Amino acid sequence: MTTEGRERPTTARDQPGNAAGWREWVGLAVVSLPALVVTMDVSILFLAVPSLTASLTPTASQLLWISDIYGFVIAGSLLTMGAVSDRVGPRRLLMVGAAAFAAASLLAAFASTPEQLIAARAILGLAGATLAPSSMAILRSMFREERQRRQAIGVWMSCFAAGAAVGPLVGGALLEHFWWGSAFLLNVPVMVVLLVGGAAVLPAPRVRRRSRLDLRGAVLSLVAVLLVTYALKTVVSEGLGLVAVVSLAAGAAVGGAFMRQQKTASHPLVDPSLLRTPGFAVCLVAIVLSAFVVAGLLFYMAQLLQLVAQRGPLEAGMWTLPVMVATITGSMSAPALLERLAALPLVAGALGLAGIGLTMAAMLSADDHTWLIAGSILVGLGAGAAGTIATDSIIGAAPIERAGAASAVTETGSELGGALGVALLGSLGSAVYRDRMSDVLHASLSASSTAPVIDSRAGAAGIAESVPEDVLRAADAAFIDALQASALSASALCAVAATVAVVVTRRARNRSGVRPTSMLHASSSPRDKTELDQRSQS
Repeated sequence: MTTEGRERPTTARDQPGNAAGWREWVGLAVVSLPALVVTMDVSILFLAVPSLTASLTPTASQLLWISDIYGFVIAGSLLTMGAVSDRVGPRRLLMVGAAAFAAASLLAAFASTPEQLIAARAILGLAGATLAPSSMAILRSMFREERQRRQAIGVWMSCFAAGAAVGPLVGGALLEHFWWGSAFLLNVPVMVVLLVGGAAVLPAPRVRRRSRLDLRGAVLSLVAVLLVTYALKTVVSEGLGLVAVVSLAAGAAVGGAFMRQQKTASHPLVDPSLLRTPGFAVCLVAIVLSAFVVAGLLFYMAQLLQLVAQRGPLEAGMWTLPVMVATITGSMSAPALLERLAALPLVAGALGLAGIGLTMAAMLSADDHTWLIAGSILVGLGAGAAGTIATDSIIGAAPIERAGAASAVTETGSELGGALGVALLGSLGSAVYRDRMSDVLHASLSASSTAPVIDSRAGAAGIAESVPEDVLRAADAAFIDALQASALSASALCAVAATVAVVVTRRARNRSGVRPTSMLHASSSPRDKTELDQRSQS
C-alpha cells in the first residue's frame, strides 16, 4: 500500500533540527491539564444529576441548562478567545483563564439554587473557552515536526477522554461521601498545578500585535449561538411556539450576518477561504459528531446505570470506563493510521464504526446492558479516531501564528457538538419518555405526583416511595425507549456524515489524480491556498 505522506514535499517543520526535546514534552503534559479538567467537569456532572436534583430541585428545563450552558458558552466564546490568543499571547491567556476557571469552580461548588449553579457554569464556560485555543497554540509552537505534532495532538486529544474516564471514578467516590458540590472542587488543585507548571516550562509564541480583535464578529458569533440554543431549549420545554420560531430565525439571521461580515473583515475570526473547502467542512462535521455521540451516550448511560439499574455513583462511573478507554485508544491510534492512509477515508471509516456501535447500543434491555457496553466501545473507538484525525488536519494546515484561531474552530465544533449531544438527544429522549408515560399513568395518581413522573426518570426516582411499583417499571421501560430512539438517531447521522466523506474523497481524487493526505490542501483550489497564505502573512 502506498503511504500518502511520501508524496508530500518536505517542509521546514519536518526537518530534524526542529525536533522537540524534554522541555517540550513536559510542556505537553502541562497544556494537557485543561483537556483533563474540561471533560472531568462534564462527566462528573452527569453522575451528580440525581443528588443535584434532590438537593436543588431544578425543573427539567433548568436541569438541561445546568448540563448545557457550560458547553454552549464555550462554543460561543471560543472563536473570540482563539483570536485573543493569537494577539495577546497564548501563555498569558492560558494563565488568566486557569485562574478564572478555579474561581468559577468555587462558585459552582457552593451554589444553593439552580439559578446560581447555571450562572456559575456560564462563568466556567467563559473561562474554559480560554484554555483550549491557548493550549493548542502553545502545542503547535512546541512541536514543529509533522510526526511529533500528530503524536502530541493525539496525546492532547486523548486527555479529553482520560478526563472523562477519571472523572466518574474520582467524582463517584466523592459523591458517595460528600455533597454534589464537592465534584467541582477537583478543578481547583489542577488549575494551581497548571499555573505553576505553565510559568516554569511553557514558551511564549510570537504575538501578532499588529492586528486588532474583530469585536463585531465576536459579538455576532456569540449572539448567534445563544439565540439558536435558546430556541432549542424553548422547543424542549414549551414546544414549537412563537418564541422558539422567532429565536431560531433571529439566530440564523445573526449567523448569516456573521459569515458575511467575516468575508469583509480585515482580521476575521474565521478565515472565509477555509470555509469554502469541502475537506474543511468534513473535518468540522467529524469533530462535531464525535463529541455529539460520546456526550449523548454518556448522558444516558449515567442515568440508566443509577436510576434504572440502581447502581451507586462510583459503580456507575466504573461502567463508563470501557467507552472512555476505547476513545483514548482511538485517539492514540490516529497518528499511526495517518502514516499509512489518507485522512478523509479514515474519517469515513471511523464515523461508520461509531454508527455501528450506536446501533448495537440501541439493542439493550432494562435487565441486560451487554449490547450497550459493547456498542459504547465501538462508539469510543470511532469517535476518538475521527475527532483526532480531523483536528490534526485543521491544525496542521494552519500557520503557527494562526494556531489559536484554528484551534478555536476545532474546539468550537467539539464543545458545541458535546452540548448539542446532550441537548438534542436529551430533548428527543425527554419527548419519547413523556409520550410513553402519558399513556401508562394511573388515574389514581394525584396531579401533584403525576408531574414529576411524566417530567423525567430522575423526577420519578425522587418520589419513588409514593409511586406504585408498576408505574416505576413503566418509567424504566420509557427511559429505555428514549435511549434507543436517541442512539438510532445518532447512528443515522454518523452514516450520513461517513457517506459525505466518501463522496468528497472521490471528488478530490478525480480532480487531483491522487488521494490527498491533507483534507484542506486536497480540497482547496489554488485561489483558496493563495488567500490562506496572504491572510497568514498579514
